[in-house]
Amino acid sequence: MAASKSQGSYFGLFLLGGTLLSGGVAYVAGASGKVLLLIGAAVIVASLIGFLKIKPLEGETPVLPGPEAMKWIGALVALLGWVVTIGGLRLTESSGGRIAFALIGIAFSLFGIFFVLPAAFNKTAFWKKPSSSAVRKAFTSVGGAPAMEAELTAAPSAMGSVR
Repeated sequence: MAASKSQGSYFGLFLLGGTLLSGGVAYVAGASGKVLLLIGAAVIVASLIGFLKIKPLEGETPVLPGPEAMKWIGALVALLGWVVTIGGLRLTESSGGRIAFALIGIAFSLFGIFFVLPAAFNKTAFWKKPSSSAVRKAFTSVGGAPAMEAELTAAPSAMGSVR
């Protein structure tokens, strides 16, 4: 979901370019496929330039810079899961062996995605910023107990006095 009309427009343009590019890759052997490939690439480049143009309008990013090594390790562990799964196809020809390799690969990928990557990103999460840089200040109440009591003990209205 886009936060602004510009982001939505450029995202729609990006999706259109991706669709055209995919059609061009599928039919690259023919002349129409090559044309679709070029048009799709041009549309994607145009959308990316548009994204870069509106980037300064987004404001401060809530995520602080984090440990890059942990992010790369998490991505590599997730990728290792796919390597195990695809490699298992070459190592064994039995269905049971391939299923076992696939389950081990899925386990590696899920471990990287659900445990390693969140640990890396949660170290510098925006809710762990120092309170001095917080945008929202402490909540202060406007009315106290005397204002509340005066409101509750007000004179009855015209409809409230009729019995």
